[in-house]
Amino acid sequence: MTKIAFRSESPATLRAWLESHAELGEARLTTRYLPKRHVEMAGGSLYWIHSKKIVGRSPIIGFMENGEGRQWIRLEPKLIAVQTIPRRAHQGWRYLEEKDAPPDLGQGAEGADEMPAEMLGELSKLGLV
Repeated sequence: MTKIAFRSESPATLRAWLESHAELGEARLTTRYLPKRHVEMAGGSLYWIHSKKIVGRSPIIGFMENGEGRQWIRLEPKLIAVQTIPRRAHQGWRYLEEKDAPPDLGQGAEGADEMPAEMLGELSKLGLV
């Protein structure tokens, strides 16, 4: 699933927002409708779009009603850097097929978690990470 990192100034501020929920054990996003494929999406990831590029992902814990007629998307409070790929802006969320999902970055790359997602994407394209 993809979603715009709305109100996030950068991937770093998105990471900070997610990590600020670590004590709770999850971060929650509100959505109007429960995805029809919600059962298969639990255990998958929400891929974040920032500046027309997918910059990272957060594992999906599951979905839950919030008591106000809407749904919460429950996420692990972390941002995993991925190889950046272009993605158009859209409202709400969209499904992302597994075959189209970008690979994670930083596996074996020392300090990759601290690098900006765009820099990691460019280094990956050059084959340096």
